[in-house]
Amino acid sequence: MNDNKTEIIRILKAAGNKAVSGQEIGAKLGITRAMVWKYVRDIRKEGYDIQSSPKIGYTLISSPDMLYPEQIKIGLETSLFGREIVYYDEIESTNSIAKDIANRYPEGTMVIAETQKKGRGRLGSEWQSTPGGIWFSLILKPSIPLEYAPRITLVAGLAVAKSLRRFGVDARIKWPNDVLINGKKVCGILTEVDAEVEKVDYLVLGIGINANVRMKDFREDVKESSTSLEAELGKPVNRIELIKDLLYELEQQYIKFKTQQFSNIVSEWISLSDTIGKEVTVTTPVKIIEGKAVGVTDKGALLVKTRNNTREEIIAGRCRYAKT
Repeated sequence: MNDNKTEIIRILKAAGNKAVSGQEIGAKLGITRAMVWKYVRDIRKEGYDIQSSPKIGYTLISSPDMLYPEQIKIGLETSLFGREIVYYDEIESTNSIAKDIANRYPEGTMVIAETQKKGRGRLGSEWQSTPGGIWFSLILKPSIPLEYAPRITLVAGLAVAKSLRRFGVDARIKWPNDVLINGKKVCGILTEVDAEVEKVDYLVLGIGINANVRMKDFREDVKESSTSLEAELGKPVNRIELIKDLLYELEQQYIKFKTQQFSNIVSEWISLSDTIGKEVTVTTPVKIIEGKAVGVTDKGALLVKTRNNTREEIIAGRCRYAKT
């Protein structure tokens, strides 16, 4: 959708139930009333219910429950994240598209889709991406050493948890890349890096949130371990408002990541951690480590105190909680 259409929606939303004349809209945008009418006609095709009254003007009655860029941008309080948005109704994977365009698009570009056909989790696992969820990727260009890349996952987990908590749920972070509510997964994070000679060229941050996903739509193999915001709150969440809040929180945490000591972020991450203090089994590419999760290092690694009283520092792996 072009900028004029976005501005027309912005004007009509700001007016509330009050009609705005085509002449007034045209004057604000520097276009004719005839052009305003053509834009309104096209906007209606996108699912917006706009009432028109002769000699009175246009009134926005309702907006579609879609994650259209123009809706996200209205009232968005970021300076970087989400200022450029690439939208799809359905796509294989937002991370895949983000990686394809990362060199051509500015930092902060968002790739978002209503559904993904081949959503991916960590370590090659499949991520179910059904209608009603929030599935997007951000292009980041932080100019950091490759060894710092895992920190971005912790930054994102903290931002997601803080944002979800503002919407009324007790969101907690499971190391390294999940956000839980009442012990069940509501969000997954997938960070993918392109780097040369130990320096990050760009990083794609993929985030999937089971916002208004219906419980009956979960696959049987994940139904017991997963939840949605709608299920936890007992009502649908406003996805547009959640995305705008989350983009703002992500940007704030990203600024802290680039300007402050990472230990400050780690301390806040630990305060919202679901993992610290639990008995865990962590599977890495080379071994399996069992013990108690006791902390997170400034590198983003999980510290596990094993049964023989040694400490293992794990930078990447699949973490499972011991059954109680």
